[in-house]
Formats: sequence, C-alpha cells, structure tokens
Amino acid sequence: MLKTNYILVGGFLGAGKTTTILKIAEILNGRGLRVGLITNDQSQGLVDTVMLASHGFPTEEVTGGCFCCRFNSLVEASDRLESDICPDVFLAEPVGSCTDLFATVVLPLRKMYGERFSVSPLSVLVDPIRVQRVLGLRSGKSFSPKVTYIYEKQLEEADIIVVNKKELLEADELETLLQEITSRYPKARVLAMSARSGEGVEAWLDTIQNLTQEIASNRVRGAMEVDYDLYADGEALLGWLNITMRVHGEEFDGNEFLMGLLSDLQSRAAAINEEGVRIAHLKATLTPSQGNDVGVVNLVRDDYSVEQSHRLVSPLEDGTLVLNFRAEAAPEVLLNIAENSLRELVSQLRLTGELIVREAFRPSPPKPTHRLAEQVP
Repeated sequence: MLKTNYILVGGFLGAGKTTTILKIAEILNGRGLRVGLITNDQSQGLVDTVMLASHGFPTEEVTGGCFCCRFNSLVEASDRLESDICPDVFLAEPVGSCTDLFATVVLPLRKMYGERFSVSPLSVLVDPIRVQRVLGLRSGKSFSPKVTYIYEKQLEEADIIVVNKKELLEADELETLLQEITSRYPKARVLAMSARSGEGVEAWLDTIQNLTQEIASNRVRGAMEVDYDLYADGEALLGWLNITMRVHGEEFDGNEFLMGLLSDLQSRAAAINEEGVRIAHLKATLTPSQGNDVGVVNLVRDDYSVEQSHRLVSPLEDGTLVLNFRAEAAPEVLLNIAENSLRELVSQLRLTGELIVREAFRPSPPKPTHRLAEQVP
C-alpha cells in the first residue's frame, strides 16, 4: 500500500505558514500530486481556511485547540480528505502558539498510523525580524519571557528551521542569522527561503524528502523536555479574537476597506501604551458574495507595514469579512479595538455590518491527547 506523505509546517504566529503551504501546494500540484490541506485554530472562523480554499485546494479545518489536543479531529480531517480526493500529500498547519508537536503529533502519527502515513520531519518557519529579536541580534519590541519560551521551544524541537521572508534581510545579515541559528540549534537543518517569491522552496522540499528517508532508516530521537505550566502561562498571555461579519451597501472598494481596517487597528493598538498590545499576527479576508475572488491583508509585527497579498479585482456591494487578531494582550482589549474600528469604518462607508462570529478569549492550557517519548526505527 502506497503511503500518503504527511508534512507539518509549524512556526510562531506571523511566520508565513499559510503563504508557504499555498506555495508548496502549487508546486506539488504542478508535479501531478493531489494535495489536501488541514488548517488549525483555537476556535472557528479562520482567515487561513478562507484563503487556501479560495485557491481551489481541498481544505479541512481543525478547531477548538491545537492538533496535539485535537489529535482525533486531525485524523478525522485526514479521513475526510482521503475519502474526497485520496491525496498523495497532506499539508497541515498547526496553531502558531503551540509547541511539543514532535511528541504529541508527529510520533503518534508515525506509531499509530504508520501503515497509512509517511510523516515527514517537522519544519518550523520563522520570521527573520522576529527571530533576530528573540536571539538578541536586533533591537525592538519582543514578547514577554513566557511567550518567548514557546517560541524557543518551537525552534528546539524542529528538524528543519526555515527562515522565511529572506528578502527582508541583506545578504550578510541573513548569513549571520543562519550561522547563529545553526550554532544554537545544531540538531536542525537550517535553510532560508521566500514563500512569496518561491525562492528556496524547492530546496526545502528536497531537504524534507531526504530527511524523511533518513528517519525511516536509522534515526532515533526522543521528545524534548517541556514545562507545561510555563507553556500554559505563555499561551494564556495571548489574546485571541475572531470576527466574521457580513458587510453590504452601496458599491465600495474592498481593498481600501481591508487596508484601512488593519491600518486603523494597528494605530489603535499602538495608542494604548507601549507595552499594552504586542501584535503577533493580524489578518483579514473579504470575500464577495458572488464569484471566487478574495482580498487578503496581513500585519505580522507592531512596527511593520500592513501588506495585501491578494487584491480584489472589482468593487463589491456585499461580502463577508473574516478578521483574526492575535496579540500579547487581554482579549477584551482586542475586542474593544476591533469593534470600535469596524463601527467607524462601516459608518464612514455607509455600509451595514451584520455580525456572524464574535469570539475573544485566551487559549486553554494544552492537554495533549497523546505524548510519546521517543521514536525507535
């Protein structure tokens, strides 16, 4: 029986995992392979799912917790994709605030479902500016120590560490960063790429394939040590906000709507106080009620610019907004910022907004379904 390749792409919020998964899916699809995608979040209403599905790829969503705590739901999502399209490759994107994925997801998949899946080594993506700050190579706002603990544990457990968005650094600065990561995490393969341009993505896929074969033949690895109390405290410092809203009225420019919304949210967050809101990832989609078009905007750091990765082709009169706001801040603060911003924007454009989903919370303490100690060939 031919096994389905299972590729997990981890990394902290804002590392570019969704853009990366889309690029990989396009490459694999171009090679004639069927690809199934699985997104993941602590709750419903995911920008990632909307964006990936808009490109025509079969996509399942695991909600209510990370893959580690919703392991059975992950397997069920895989079952549904197998039933629908019989994929050659699964691409799965875990929640960006989770770690210990090797012991709680990778090993259980290998040991319990090894006859069905060939599970690739764990890749962890990093944003180059954020990882520079975590490693002390660049000044600027970063997260508090308990949140940083999660970030560092993600790097520690990685088989492959991928510096995404390499275009943001000069060549010598990138080389210094790669050397520093290699020095601190010598067990991992360290690569650089740009998911947006595609540069380096093929080389990463080759590394995944080579390491998958190595693991299958002779590699032994144990689970890392994790302080689950500290891990839970770190996640509990993060505010999680999901809003889904139908907006309609006279014809309006959806691109200006999205850019204006995120720029205003960024300004409101900055105005609270210096340490009040540390943005981890702020993103939104706007999908017209007719057709397959979608607009997508992102903000991955407090001091960065809002980017639009997908532009709407035409003005619209009716559409669905999905907003995901992740930050080190109280969820009620994020909710207040977002509701005030949306209220003013909708009024300014003379639109009507109908709320569909409104969730603001902190993640619950992680309680993995399984946690295995080691892999023995």
